[in-house]
Amino acid sequence: MRYDPPRPAGRLLLTPEDKEAPARTRRLRQLGLGERPEPGLDAFAGHLASLTGAPYAMVNFLGEGGQFFAGLHAPDVGLVVKEDGTRPVMGRFLPRDHGFCPHVAVRHKALVLEDVRDYPRFAGNPVVDEFGIHSYLGAPLIDTTGMVLGTVCAADVSPRAWGRSGLETIKAAAVDLTGRLDGPLSGGSLL
Repeated sequence: MRYDPPRPAGRLLLTPEDKEAPARTRRLRQLGLGERPEPGLDAFAGHLASLTGAPYAMVNFLGEGGQFFAGLHAPDVGLVVKEDGTRPVMGRFLPRDHGFCPHVAVRHKALVLEDVRDYPRFAGNPVVDEFGIHSYLGAPLIDTTGMVLGTVCAADVSPRAWGRSGLETIKAAAVDLTGRLDGPLSGGSLL
């Protein structure tokens, strides 16, 4: 795989440079993560959606080639109708410049966006137009080596006042799941 650093848009760098992507990709391969959907991670994402009340929840691993939702909870059809009358469906893969998880991974800390349109850096993100995502709540999955493997996140098509309880919920979910990821996923439930 080839790693292309992000390109600046004018003076504003929309997607942060991720210098850890090559090492993260190697670490994910060592752990056997980030290359296929995991039923236990889908269940974890469903549980996270229930906890947050969000229609979308993901366990996202970020490698050199982009983002992969090894755990995904999403509606069967998109919640917004695009101008052409279609309803976009969230898949398991997103390019690196889509969404807000790359920001969480580079920052090494949680990100709460109650209305992404309030922030020029985030308002132009492709997931706003493509999927109608207007609010985001995410926290990094930091393993025992200090490496950010990916994120757990929730998103909604409406602005959300996630508040301190939302922040604490997503951070606790990240810590909980990280503890489960340090061992092999085979032969056991993550919940």
